[in-house]
Amino acid sequence: MNEIFRFMKRNYKIILLVVALSVGLWSFIPKIKGKDTEKDKLLLELLSYVIEKGHYSPAAIDDAFSKGVYKEYLTTIDPSKRYFLQSDIDEFSKYETQIDDQIKNKELTFFDLTYTRLMQRMAESRTYYRDVLKNPIDYSIDEKIDTDYEKALYCKNVEELKDRWRKQVKLSTLSSLVEKQKIQEEITNNKNKTPEQKLNDFRVKQGNKLTKEAEEKFLKSIAKQDTMKIKSFEQLESETRKNALKSLEENYDFVNKELDREDWFAIFINAIATRFDPHTSYFAPDEKERFDVSMSGKLEGIGARLQKKNDYTEISELISGGPAWRGKELEAGDIVLKVAQGDSEPVDVVGMRLDDVVKKIKGPKGTEVKLTVKKTDGSIKVISIIRDEVEIEETYAKSSIVERNGVKYGIIYLPKFYIDFENKDSRDAGKDIAIEIERLKKEGVQGIVMDVRDNGGGSLKTVVDIGGLFIEEGPIVQVKSSTGKKEVLYDRDSKVAWDGPLVIMTNEFSASASEILAAAMQDYKRAVILGGKQTYGKGTVQNVIDLNQFVRGNTLGDLGALKTTTQKFYRINGGSTQREGVKSDVVVPDVLAYLKMGEKDVDNAMPWDKIDPADYKVWQNNKNYDLAIANSKNRVVHNEQLKLIDENAKWRKLKNDETTYSLQIDKFKEEQKNLEEANKKYKAMSDYDNGMVFKSLGYEENLMKQDVTLKEKRDRWHEALEKDVYIEEAVHVLDDLNGKGLRETSIKSKRKS
Repeated sequence: MNEIFRFMKRNYKIILLVVALSVGLWSFIPKIKGKDTEKDKLLLELLSYVIEKGHYSPAAIDDAFSKGVYKEYLTTIDPSKRYFLQSDIDEFSKYETQIDDQIKNKELTFFDLTYTRLMQRMAESRTYYRDVLKNPIDYSIDEKIDTDYEKALYCKNVEELKDRWRKQVKLSTLSSLVEKQKIQEEITNNKNKTPEQKLNDFRVKQGNKLTKEAEEKFLKSIAKQDTMKIKSFEQLESETRKNALKSLEENYDFVNKELDREDWFAIFINAIATRFDPHTSYFAPDEKERFDVSMSGKLEGIGARLQKKNDYTEISELISGGPAWRGKELEAGDIVLKVAQGDSEPVDVVGMRLDDVVKKIKGPKGTEVKLTVKKTDGSIKVISIIRDEVEIEETYAKSSIVERNGVKYGIIYLPKFYIDFENKDSRDAGKDIAIEIERLKKEGVQGIVMDVRDNGGGSLKTVVDIGGLFIEEGPIVQVKSSTGKKEVLYDRDSKVAWDGPLVIMTNEFSASASEILAAAMQDYKRAVILGGKQTYGKGTVQNVIDLNQFVRGNTLGDLGALKTTTQKFYRINGGSTQREGVKSDVVVPDVLAYLKMGEKDVDNAMPWDKIDPADYKVWQNNKNYDLAIANSKNRVVHNEQLKLIDENAKWRKLKNDETTYSLQIDKFKEEQKNLEEANKKYKAMSDYDNGMVFKSLGYEENLMKQDVTLKEKRDRWHEALEKDVYIEEAVHVLDDLNGKGLRETSIKSKRKS
């Protein structure tokens, strides 16, 4: 949720902030050239000063703050507690309440101690995994490992630490060994299939989109497989250990050669920054550059966004139209354990930096990457993906038409609230939604669903523009600065682009700008909000501040940038969306409903509060509003597909909480088999068909005749809509808002009586 709200003409407020900071920081002139410690001290001074003057509500840098930084930093650098001993922690603990003083005094004692000790412990740990991997591992021993490292204690001595390493390495090699055995079984079972049959199977897995080069490469790989001899258990076990050793050695070599003190200090600085609130963070020079690059239009890779969760890399989102999205196997929430380039041996990426995992997954168009992932149900799966060019164009708004009982409805999907601040004439979300509405009106729709599920936010200006398309005129959102000054952002255009039935679909990942739109339409009673219990709950505004601009005569190198929270926004009814999000009018079950994934689940999230409401008038043209909500709630309770989804969500929560794994090979296989069997029960979720047919608008039908890629994307989207129980319910709500559904209900009731 790292979107940045920018205010076009209102940017003068940020400029004034920068000017004020510049005056205060004019004395920050480096005195000693080329010394890491001087740059580090300067960063500490800049960080604390800029946040103190620019943050919406800067936390007091006191003992409580110090404890938060202490915990955050140690968890970040040693998440699985496999480096530091309890004796190290005992030594570090005297600084637990002193970090605040060291920040103020520009002291580096705590960082220097932990950095030096970490380098020492990491060097020592190389002998631990080497000892484990030099001899065959006995998988017949009946023992277990608990991977809940947050609750784990630090090891009391080296012997305990060695045993922790032994079990961690054993779990990794065991999963690889079992996977190798499964692959050999598949090769044996596929011996009787022709190369064409195997290629067709692979095409289906890849969404029937393979380059000729990729097909040729696959045919070569299966030809190679056909000549492969089935290996013995001993051979596979030995091979697995060698691969694990190679992966760990490469990882350690990278840390030694590629990471320097500056990289580790950036982690420490970020531990300080994020204690002010979850969305305030430090961008080291390279990270700032990558942030800037991420704003560009295209990239080559698999089309997935990743995020770090302790020692693991998690798939946070799939980019629509990308190869991972087309393949249908990779999902948000999957944990990436290993990465392999084509037929090469997989590299263990657990514990690896996020940037380096991304580098291994990214690659030229047409090349193959294999990801070993842990699914949200606990099963382990190898997923092959052919890299391709990923177009960010798919983040633009798009619409579709569905006809139900002779009535047409429009679906508008908005992945984010985009805008080009450098070119006012370029397309933005506000302009595009207005265009889509006009197109849908020409098609004769009698209701519109606005889908902002998984929409993490974007431009505040576009939210106001879009909200204004559905009301005559009035306030859309309130914004409050750190000084307490309130500003109300209005739609001042009395023209209404769409005055008919409206449903807004949200989920737990609808954040920021999405929440503003949903909240405004809910307060006006203009739209029915259909989604999870609540949206994400991010009610804050961030701006990126380049730290280099504050230092005169800087000879210490690029200082990076700081993304800091500068404002909060509020609903027109005065309530904040912070932490609480927007509560749906109709709550529908979601597979992630019981997992902690929102702003409210972050320990240092800013609090909920409220201000005076703005002056607004409730929409009067929704005479069936309350009855439509009541009808929808009744349908949701009795919907068998939604019952199954809720059951699956509870099961996922249960499995997510299970962190203990058997290290005995037969029991490990049994665990995986049980997971797969249990999963079959929920296969009906993906096989669901809502019985509706979705079509592109007329103008797009013509475009698709010349653009095969566009047709494929729209076909895939429509296929997903036809399996979407939530869209089905949204259309039912439109029926009720129109009065059509209510008439059908009345007729059915009379028949029963």
